[in-house]
Amino acid sequence: MAYDNDNIFAKILRGEIPCDKVHETEHALAFRDIAPKTPVHVLVIPKGAYVDAADFNARASDVEKIGFWQAVHETTAIAGVDGSGFRLTTNNGASAGQIVFHFHVHINGGRPLGGGKQPKGE
Repeated sequence: MAYDNDNIFAKILRGEIPCDKVHETEHALAFRDIAPKTPVHVLVIPKGAYVDAADFNARASDVEKIGFWQAVHETTAIAGVDGSGFRLTTNNGASAGQIVFHFHVHINGGRPLGGGKQPKGE
């Protein structure tokens, strides 16, 4: 699939559509999801034109990859979930639920997300 320069995230990167910015670096932009599924729901997108995770992994430079994942890490701290736990999710392709075809990672947290044992208090 070819990258669509008119997708909503490309428009956000160009400043044509506003976002609730959480963090920005040379390689990434993080902003709050407009339809949050958890108390903390932030999207992190690379500034390059990549369709999905597979495209990003295949074509991004090592500098872009490192910069992107560093921005994800920094965003978990800024959003206040780095110490309490969070989930990182990316949907790769329409059959996996990807809606916007610009690679992005969801950071979800702010409440227990299930799927494992919750730590017991002391």
